[in-house]
Amino acid sequence: MYQSHWGLRDTPFRTRMDPSLFYESPTHEEALARLHFLVEQRRCLGLLVGESGSGKSLLLEVAADQFRRTGRAVAKTSLLGIQATEMLGDLVGQLGGGLERSAALGRLWQALWDQLTENRYARVDTVLLLDDADRADHNLLPHLMRLVHFATASPVRITIVLAGRPARINRLDQDLLDLAELRIEVEPWDEIDTSRYINDLLLRAGGKSGVFAEDALARLQQLTHGIPRRVNQLADLALIAGAGQELPQIDAELVQSAFEQLSLVH
Repeated sequence: MYQSHWGLRDTPFRTRMDPSLFYESPTHEEALARLHFLVEQRRCLGLLVGESGSGKSLLLEVAADQFRRTGRAVAKTSLLGIQATEMLGDLVGQLGGGLERSAALGRLWQALWDQLTENRYARVDTVLLLDDADRADHNLLPHLMRLVHFATASPVRITIVLAGRPARINRLDQDLLDLAELRIEVEPWDEIDTSRYINDLLLRAGGKSGVFAEDALARLQQLTHGIPRRVNQLADLALIAGAGQELPQIDAELVQSAFEQLSLVH
C-alpha cells in the first residue's frame, strides 16, 4: 500500500464510480448545468456525448442524485448488452412500479406507461438517464425509439437523456437523433484542469499538493489527453511506482515509465 509513503488516509484515484469524488471541472460543470436545463425546461430528449472515460457515467450519477433531491422521479440504467424486457423492468422497478422484472414485454410497457401517467397526475417530473446508448443491442433500438416517441407525443412530464461516445452515437436511428433538443459535449480536460484535479484529490485523501512535480503533471496530461479515467489510472500507477522506489516526488520520467507499464496491461 502506498498511502503511508505519501501520507494519505485513502486511495485518491479510485476508478469506481463514486459521486463523492466528482470533480467539477469547467467542462463537467457546464455539462451538468445543461442537464439541469433539459430537465427544468421539460425538454423531451437530450444527448450526452463524450469519449470513453470522459466521465459521462459519473455525470449521470451525480445528476440523478441531484434530481431526486428536488423531488423528481429518476431512473438510470446502462443499455449495454441488455434486451427490451431488462430495460423496461429496470425502469419500472426504479420508478416504483410493482411489476416483476421478468414479466412479459407487453405487461412491462403497460406498467411503464401507467407509472409515467401516475407521475404526471401527481405533478412529478420523470427523468430517464440511459447510459451506453451507443452500445445498445440492435434489437433494443426500436424499443428505444418507441420510448422517445411516447415522451415527445404524450402529455407526460418526462425527460430522456441518452449518453454515448461521439464516434458511435450516430449508429442510433437518425429519426431518433433528430428528436434531440440538446447535444451536450463532455470535452477532455486541459492541463490546468488535470493538475487541479490531481492536487484536489490528493488533498481530499489527506495528502498535500506537490507530490507530482510540474513536469510530471505536464507529461501526465500529454499521455492521457485529459481523459479522466486515464488520468486516474496513470496517476495511481505513478503513486505506486514512486512509493516502491521511496521517492520524495513524482517526476516526468516516472510518469512515462508508469504509462509504459499501463500500456502493457492494456
